[in-house]
Amino acid sequence: MILVNLHDILKPLNFYETSKPIDEIEIHGLKYDSRQVITGDLFFCVPGFKTDGHLYADKAVKCGAAALVVERYLEGLNVPQIKVKNARDAMSLMATLFYDYPSNKFGLIGVTGTNGKTTTTYLIKSILEASHRVGIIGTIGNMIGDQTLPASRTTPEAVDLQYMFSQMLKENASYGVMEVSSHALDLKRVHGSSFDVGVYTNLSQDHLDFHESLDAYKESKGALFEMIGNYKKRRPQYAVINRDDNYYEYFRNKARVPVYTYGINEDCDFRAKNINVQGHGVSYDLVFPKGSVSLKLKMTGLFNVYNSLAAFVVGYLEGIEPDVIKDKLEAVMGVPGRFERVDANQNFTVIVDYAHTPDSLINVLTSAQNFVKGRIITVFGCGGDRDRTKRPLMGEAVAKYSTYSIVTSDNPRNEEPVAIITDILPGLDKLSVPYEVVVDRKQAIGKAIQMAQKDDLILIAGKGHETYQEVKGKTYPFDDKEIAKEFLVKLVE
Repeated sequence: MILVNLHDILKPLNFYETSKPIDEIEIHGLKYDSRQVITGDLFFCVPGFKTDGHLYADKAVKCGAAALVVERYLEGLNVPQIKVKNARDAMSLMATLFYDYPSNKFGLIGVTGTNGKTTTTYLIKSILEASHRVGIIGTIGNMIGDQTLPASRTTPEAVDLQYMFSQMLKENASYGVMEVSSHALDLKRVHGSSFDVGVYTNLSQDHLDFHESLDAYKESKGALFEMIGNYKKRRPQYAVINRDDNYYEYFRNKARVPVYTYGINEDCDFRAKNINVQGHGVSYDLVFPKGSVSLKLKMTGLFNVYNSLAAFVVGYLEGIEPDVIKDKLEAVMGVPGRFERVDANQNFTVIVDYAHTPDSLINVLTSAQNFVKGRIITVFGCGGDRDRTKRPLMGEAVAKYSTYSIVTSDNPRNEEPVAIITDILPGLDKLSVPYEVVVDRKQAIGKAIQMAQKDDLILIAGKGHETYQEVKGKTYPFDDKEIAKEFLVKLVE
């Protein structure tokens, strides 16, 4: 059990006030969810998007909270209140101290960008595991040693993140590899974390419901590169940036450490040549400063050329031999929900992918066009309570690169599925291509499989690895892969 004096936990803060003396108060744990509070915890009253942690302060005290961190004093509570300007910022800094600055004690690699974060982190982990014990944090799940934990968000809240870092240390991890979302950077979840390496994949429209503009979205991601090297450690600190991306110059200028570039089209430090995209995988020659290596990946798509390039750069700069990196990359079968095949011995291809932005749909569909012999049938929708402006753009992307489209429900959350679909349709109508609307997602997947012919490809896009559907505040079991397999098994019986 961790036991830290409250005075000590407050040391990282530049300014705070207290409602009463805090002498001799020992803190056993940090919590931001009142349902998890136990005796001796410090509770952070964090204002959120749907509710405000200050509303649950009384409940936290009744559950045993020893003190509260607040942005405004609350009446009628008999525990000390520490008033700060920003509770999220304070939570990050205090959590870092509470767990004794865990990320200072291993190599921390952060991957940011609109698309490719999950695959790139998995590939980096695979490479580094050739010589080291590695922890990973991201969209699909968090792995600490051999233990896998579910993930509710791409980047955990600060308290959970610092706890995971501390657990990585207990498991003797030499590295932590994590996805760093724009939300996490804006909401201070990674504030105080000691990043050694930052990897930038790409930038396209997403999350504008939160950031309001593409520039604001870009700036939030740029903050990662300002964090690298803030803590001096006896290990390499550098940035790895996609030279082909439109925002390359911006991210390069944000970095305060040496920058290494990768790409296909531009002059860069690590470059892919002679690329061959096939249905079963992609091959290319990788040229780097002191040599070259030929790769034959089991994952397909031009986007995976970029993902594997970024991972190669990190492995190489961390001292892994190129031939070892080659073996590790070629051994990866794929990442759950990322261009993942569903096979029941049918004579057409079914792919499940997490693509949920216009750019990611274009990437996946253009890759499919490189090898599919028949039609491309795309089943897709858009998430509710998210950026509405990308909906017609997603419709247009699907229409441009698909033979036939089935528009359906994704995670509607608190919106009506039909209203979301109505926002998508102008993009499809713009190109006057054949499509139909099947609101029920299970029926839509079934419809696509029933109409498929030999050599066709069905892309089921948007949910990827997810095993649920969010409707009106409730979560229901729903797994695109399992639903597709159910229909396929019946078809081939």
